[in-house]
Amino acid sequence: MKAPMPPVKKYLTTKDVAQLLQVNEKAVYLLVSEKGLPATKVTGKWLFPRHFVEEWLDSSIANLPSARGHYLESGRLFIAGSDDLLFQRALGLYNSLNRENVAFFANIGSMGGLQALRQNSCHIAVCHLLQDDNEEYNFRFADQEMERTPVFINFSKRQQGLLLAPGNPKKIMKIADLGRAGVRIVNRPLSTGTRLLLDYEISRADINATDIDGYHIEVGRHLDAGLAVLGGKADAAPAIRPVAELLGLDFLPLRWERFDLLIHRDRFFDPAVQRFVSLLHEPAFKEMAGEYVGYDLTVSGKMIYPDNVQL
Repeated sequence: MKAPMPPVKKYLTTKDVAQLLQVNEKAVYLLVSEKGLPATKVTGKWLFPRHFVEEWLDSSIANLPSARGHYLESGRLFIAGSDDLLFQRALGLYNSLNRENVAFFANIGSMGGLQALRQNSCHIAVCHLLQDDNEEYNFRFADQEMERTPVFINFSKRQQGLLLAPGNPKKIMKIADLGRAGVRIVNRPLSTGTRLLLDYEISRADINATDIDGYHIEVGRHLDAGLAVLGGKADAAPAIRPVAELLGLDFLPLRWERFDLLIHRDRFFDPAVQRFVSLLHEPAFKEMAGEYVGYDLTVSGKMIYPDNVQL
């Protein structure tokens, strides 16, 4: 008599995913950070919904879009786009309050998030894309990607700049100093708003990207950029100020930027979306933000566009 087959796991551990993909566990974390492998962290451990891992794998192998959108009806929340320390804390808070319908995040950069929103692969895209006018964020990019402009809800404003080694031993005082001999950086991926801002600042300085040692070395998260500088692998890196404060690095400010949640109009009133937006008005979220330097919640949770919700 054959032994009964073990039940198929609904959620996979990091070890399970590593075995499924035939990679080591460290590679799984990189796939989450840089390739959008769907995952969530519950009680300190990463969990991966088997169904979505298999869909992600099929899509990656075929290099074709899989059937998208049906899982958005599951009650769970799917978010894709830009990396941020406070956003990750907010995601953890959301999951602690919604254990039956947790949120999943794909760190694929602002442009990646916007494209996922267009493809109906997520409820919310997290973006901070500086426009050519050097003033506004996200609107023109959304117009180019989407048939209909999404709803814009501000998550926060945050300060962008350059992370520098403690004490700034290379005396980096401006963007042009990145082109000096003996100065090395790490960069962010092309799909990120941070990379877009750095490229804009380089275009205004008297240097070329080819002059900068390390310009083509990319890391997936702001925190990874900070760790590279802290560990002596780079003298500077573009990132947000909260990372500098967290790691004890020096910081050269460049600008305050708007960090937005872009929501498809047809999804705006989905319960999961409304729960996340409502979280931005809760005292617990504001207390978390107060633990950092470099965030401004003046317009957090407010609708930037349109002026009303008659969608």
